[in-house]
Amino acid sequence: MTPAKVPASLIDAVDGPRMWRHLEEFAKWRKETGVPEELKSLAYVEERMKEYGFETDLILHDAYVSLPGKARVVMGSDELRCITHSFSRAAPAGGLTAEVVDLGNGSEEAFAAHDVEGKLVLVDGIANPVLSQRASRAGAVGQVHVSPHEHVHEMCISPVWGSPTHETIDNLPTTVVVTVPLDAGSAIREKLRAEPDLSLTLHAEVDTRWRKTPILVCDMAGPAGGPDEPFVFFTGHHDTWYYGVMDNGGANATMMEVGRVCAEHRDKWRRGLRIVFWSGHSQGRYSGSTWYAEQNWAELEKRALVHVNVDSTGGKGNTIVADTTAAAELRGLAVETLREQAGQDFTNRRMARAGDQSFWGIGVSAIYGNMSEQPASGEANASAAVFGGGDRLGHGTGWWWHTPDDLLDKMDEEILVRDTKIYLHTVWRLMADPVLPLDWAEHGRYLQAELETISDAIGDRFDLSELADGAKRLIALADQLNTRIAAADEDDADNLNDVLIAVSRALVPLDYTECDRFEQDPAINAPPYPSLRPVRLMATVAPDSDAEKFLRVGATRARNRIAFGLRQATGFIEQALG
Repeated sequence: MTPAKVPASLIDAVDGPRMWRHLEEFAKWRKETGVPEELKSLAYVEERMKEYGFETDLILHDAYVSLPGKARVVMGSDELRCITHSFSRAAPAGGLTAEVVDLGNGSEEAFAAHDVEGKLVLVDGIANPVLSQRASRAGAVGQVHVSPHEHVHEMCISPVWGSPTHETIDNLPTTVVVTVPLDAGSAIREKLRAEPDLSLTLHAEVDTRWRKTPILVCDMAGPAGGPDEPFVFFTGHHDTWYYGVMDNGGANATMMEVGRVCAEHRDKWRRGLRIVFWSGHSQGRYSGSTWYAEQNWAELEKRALVHVNVDSTGGKGNTIVADTTAAAELRGLAVETLREQAGQDFTNRRMARAGDQSFWGIGVSAIYGNMSEQPASGEANASAAVFGGGDRLGHGTGWWWHTPDDLLDKMDEEILVRDTKIYLHTVWRLMADPVLPLDWAEHGRYLQAELETISDAIGDRFDLSELADGAKRLIALADQLNTRIAAADEDDADNLNDVLIAVSRALVPLDYTECDRFEQDPAINAPPYPSLRPVRLMATVAPDSDAEKFLRVGATRARNRIAFGLRQATGFIEQALG
């Protein structure tokens, strides 16, 4: 069965001036989570989507949201420029005064080497959940982050994914957190060298509470229609830091344009399309998408096919798209799309624990998140730390990211059109292919490689042969399934899609989560098949030690969990192959 060819006329229909008009509208409104202006901006989006033929539903729900306010650092007679962060603790009246300890990069080793109980920690880099959790657990009362340059970047530092539960509320940060620009950080360090017992006073206003926040759901049925029709799930956040014209106005313009163009060719669809604009991404740690996943779990488990996420398209100078991300089973689609629409080779980056990826527990495969980036140049770029380090072509989305300077002048219409064509190509293949482009043999090879890496590190200290055999069997059966798909006729498409999605429900939760399918893991990045964490940790402890024996308990449970999922997945394929 031949995959759907993406018509050149479809791609050429992407309208740059139309999207620019959307950006001009987004540039009018500050859109922090739950503020009135956010709803005014979203009303514009809803009106356009209705014009394109979508049925819309504007939902208001409760979310635990944290909006940073004014902040300053006082050092003697000097007042230093700074910002505070979403889910920082507010400083007490009169400020928080404490001694400063310089921990450099804030590593676990740096914390272990210093007593920071009741003190402020001075650390390099942007504020983030990992360091906030580390400082809270060490008993620090405050954090002063030093930006890598003169710009200071707004951040959400909660390690809790979505609104907290009664069990996770205590995991929120317990420290007052601020970020100062590089020159201010250098001034603190210079004075600290002269005065080792230097104290600073932190002032920070933070408004953290439950708020009504919006979600805009835009639906268009495919040829079958009806309440059970499967759909492609295309989402991005609407809330922003400040005006957020790139992040995430560019993505919202992309979503609207992909929806418009696809709607004009609805006769070619084979399934429905659901486009969702989230709030709570920036100041609620993905509270909107998490709430939606939990409120619509059964429907999404039954109907959602693939989650396509979009963030920060069209930024000036963001020429690199090769470092975007995709689940292993969707690598082939990413490779094709990036080559055809951007002339770049996908670097096979794994999906990150970020960007409203709230649907892995349900078992929905995902592709993309942040799309385009600045080329790597060696210059400081705080956002690069969020998008991942290592040997990368991209280097974050520009110095204006998460600052008041993310305005219309930071956008490039040509880059926005290119990025939108990438999304249109991807969504169209998912909408129009007779059989979804999910390659579970590629997923098996990816798991196989990960198991080999772990085995090389731990040797014979734990038996992974059951999982290695399961991955090998998955590859063999999925290769046969791919051959069956290539030779199938239209009458087999629905059954084949059912098998592909059944495998998705079995394997995606294993690849991206440690908790059960109804919970959310912390908002901290995790390795492939994260429940194998205790197996990986065996390489760091002495053989036959108590530490290894404790790890072996968790490792055995992880092995059972993954082996069961592999048996489920291969069983679905075997049944399809007859």
